[in-house]
Amino acid sequence: MQAVVLEEFREPLDVQELERPDPEPHGVVAAVEGCGVCRSDWHCWQGDWDWFGYRPEPPHILGHEPTGTVVEVGDDVENVEEGQEIAIPFNFACGKCSLCRNGRENICENHIGLGFMNEAPGAFAEEVHIPNGDINAVPLPDGIDVETAAGCGCRFMTSYHGMAHQGDVGNGEDVVVHGCGGIGLSAVHIANALGANVIGVDLMDAKLERAEELGAVATVNAAEVDDPVTEVHDITNGGADVSVDALEIETTCRNAVDSLGNGGRHVQIGLTTSDERGEIPLPTDEIVAKEIEVIGSLGLQPSRYPEMLDMIQSGKLDPTALVEKTIDIHQVPDELEAMTDFDTVGIPVCNDFSS
Repeated sequence: MQAVVLEEFREPLDVQELERPDPEPHGVVAAVEGCGVCRSDWHCWQGDWDWFGYRPEPPHILGHEPTGTVVEVGDDVENVEEGQEIAIPFNFACGKCSLCRNGRENICENHIGLGFMNEAPGAFAEEVHIPNGDINAVPLPDGIDVETAAGCGCRFMTSYHGMAHQGDVGNGEDVVVHGCGGIGLSAVHIANALGANVIGVDLMDAKLERAEELGAVATVNAAEVDDPVTEVHDITNGGADVSVDALEIETTCRNAVDSLGNGGRHVQIGLTTSDERGEIPLPTDEIVAKEIEVIGSLGLQPSRYPEMLDMIQSGKLDPTALVEKTIDIHQVPDELEAMTDFDTVGIPVCNDFSS
């Protein structure tokens, strides 16, 4: 099969011919129908994230936002069948630890990151192996095809968890999203569907225009104003109820927290680069004085996919609205290269793996 292989960090990526995966007894193999190209793949290619274990030893297949069709099932799998169309979370769970048993599979004690760890070769490939298939292969309901589900990868489902669960966004709340890349635009769309008044903040007009198309009631170009925090406070009459840092550089993280009013909730979704190595200073006294909550958000539990899929079926969410373009497997390296200069708008999806 063809696959995009990382041979050396920061060096050009290759499309290579590799052996197809065989299922482990508890696993399934899926033919990949679509896989989003995400800035997190760019981070992995750059060799970031060794400080929390997301740095595989090359050679390694990249890609962590797949949807697919099951083509082979391990002997111990009970609830997944060949031919099923499935969504595939990137945060593989074991299904047995105390966190999994209590509905927190996304932060499983034995978590394996698809495409980020050697234990789980990624999905920029014709086929991908899914461990613990009964937990990690999420059947798609009737009415949602694999093309639609291809927009539900890491950025969309992570933003859903961040807005619906961790941020607990409600009707009429002011939500400010700093960084309108794939995660940020997904957060704008989802928060709008949950009834919030969303403000998008970014440096690029094209991304802010897309945020407005996806439901933002206001936008701020941080490159064109003296202080984006002041702009947000003016728009919201005193500060947002919920802020999101969807990029995770020091500037966006600090601005997101500073954009909040008293009692606000900050949702951290973006992960840092090698410049920050996971450490960013925050205004702790202000957090105390304003009783601000700082909340992390990682992925989405497989057990909670149905509620997101229900919103898609009802038409309240449309992941295809985030898909900027579709590409073939040989275009993936160039698409990742473009992310070096933050040139990607929306979500590019690879949906052709055999060209």
